Amino acid sequence: MYEEFKALKIERRGTALWITLDNPPLNSMTDDMHHELSYVFRTASRDPDTRVVVVTGAGDKAFSAGGNIQNMKDGLHDHDRWCKGMLEARELVLSILDCHKPVIARINGHAVGVGATIALCSDISIMLDKGKIGDTHVKIGLVAGDGGALLWPLLVGLVNARRYLLSGELITGREAANIGLITEVADAGNLDAAVNRWVDRLGNGASVALYGTKRVLNMHLRQQAQAYMDAHLGLETISQLSHDHAEAVDAFVNKREPKFEGR
Repeated sequence: MYEEFKALKIERRGTALWITLDNPPLNSMTDDMHHELSYVFRTASRDPDTRVVVVTGAGDKAFSAGGNIQNMKDGLHDHDRWCKGMLEARELVLSILDCHKPVIARINGHAVGVGATIALCSDISIMLDKGKIGDTHVKIGLVAGDGGALLWPLLVGLVNARRYLLSGELITGREAANIGLITEVADAGNLDAAVNRWVDRLGNGASVALYGTKRVLNMHLRQQAQAYMDAHLGLETISQLSHDHAEAVDAFVNKREPKFEGR
């Protein structure tokens, strides 16, 4: 059922399906990984042998550091590739929210950009205390359209969402737990035990009730995503065409401070 997935590591552990973002050390997003993520949760949702899904990153440094900057630079003028990525970004968010099975994010390190979006779409999120999480789209001249503007206000309120999305500031796992951005925080020695407790609780629970409760809880969020993500991604696309985005990408690749001109 999962043989076609090559960029993601898929393994079954009892009734839990583990999906690993497998591009260490930072698990930055590749085109193939992004494509597979756009439909793996639909596949898991139809899988009768899966009762809970766990998504994590390979290694011990990052859950996912988000987009690869060099790939962004190489693809600045590849509009077909960008549009394909935007369609996949929409489906990624919707498919996690709509997955019949509870999704647990094992955030084993930094979760940035799309990495943060995947973590925050999950039903339960357990994060390493010293890992950093944030949506840094504005720092590379992009609108936080692929989930950030949708998820953060509903999770931590508009004031905090404005603070973190407009600044692109990263916060630790412990800080994220304190403001209600994630479910639970753990140190390195206790991360797996915390995840396994949730896997056991949800994997051995009354699955019909759990699946229905997830749908009820996510109903408003799914409606918001259906209604607004096209506009969010459209605004992100406008920003991708801007001079400021190109300048930010070039500055990052060449390790210098960007000079934004507002165009």
